[in-house]
Amino acid sequence: MSEPDYTLPLATLLRDSTHEAHELVAKSPGAIVLLSGKLGRDEYIRYLMMLWHVYDAFERALDRHATHPALEPTYNPTLLARAPALAADISHLLEVPESSWKTHPTHRQLRKSMPPPLIAYVARIEELSNSADPAPLLAHSYVRYLGDLSGGQTIRRTLGKAYELDEDVGLGLAFYSFKELRSARPAGQGEMKRIKEWFREGMNTAGNLSAAVKASVLAEANIAFDLNTALFTTISTTSFEDNVESKEIPVIIEQTQQEGTYSVSQVIAVIAAVGLAHFLLVTNGFLGKQGYQKLIALDQWFTALWSSSE
Repeated sequence: MSEPDYTLPLATLLRDSTHEAHELVAKSPGAIVLLSGKLGRDEYIRYLMMLWHVYDAFERALDRHATHPALEPTYNPTLLARAPALAADISHLLEVPESSWKTHPTHRQLRKSMPPPLIAYVARIEELSNSADPAPLLAHSYVRYLGDLSGGQTIRRTLGKAYELDEDVGLGLAFYSFKELRSARPAGQGEMKRIKEWFREGMNTAGNLSAAVKASVLAEANIAFDLNTALFTTISTTSFEDNVESKEIPVIIEQTQQEGTYSVSQVIAVIAAVGLAHFLLVTNGFLGKQGYQKLIALDQWFTALWSSSE
């Protein structure tokens, strides 16, 4: 890997220098199952609870250092804060008042046995908050907020369908929704782009303070990506993996309204047979007596093919 070019604007430097770390997060099994909408509802709620602990610690740290020269340009809790949105989503999904979700058995169990990656993530944020130089907190803003802004709309649609949440109403999907930069109206795609541009400009302003700020934020950004990758390992993907790796596919037989289970090779054989049948129908024609004889021959071939695949 080439040496970082600290003459670049900070936003560009982070984009170019954290590409590999970003790819590792995106390709982690936990991220894949989450973003595919295949994560079980209970496990998704548990994941949101872990995120709440991360954002709660992180946003309290930003509040504490709101006037720091490296953090002030991107400090806008009214626009960016995610902890309140996460609390609202968790409460809706649990069907409990927002004031009581922390006493829910799921959260109590999480607190009782906090996953080590979550403990490490929160501890790192608190360490930076208590340090003499909290500037590296900007790296966590970059990784979390810019990621939320970039992928939020797509994820919102996927998870809305997965958990049967009304996208228009937005209940249970607040984490993936943002307001406009200068109003309380919901932000559309164009406004989301403007928010990201504003955020990058703020990062560049922070980077203009010194090369040392750029270096510390870049180093911390890679740590932040590692912490997020580790957090995804706490997601249970067992049911999803079992479904993907299964050697059999459930197929509904319409004629009998019964469910049968057939091997992948059998299903492929059916698809091939249907494809060939369609080809014969189109190119050769099955009309009159001659067409009937062709159909009989095709039926015999199809039966033999099906038998050989069992």
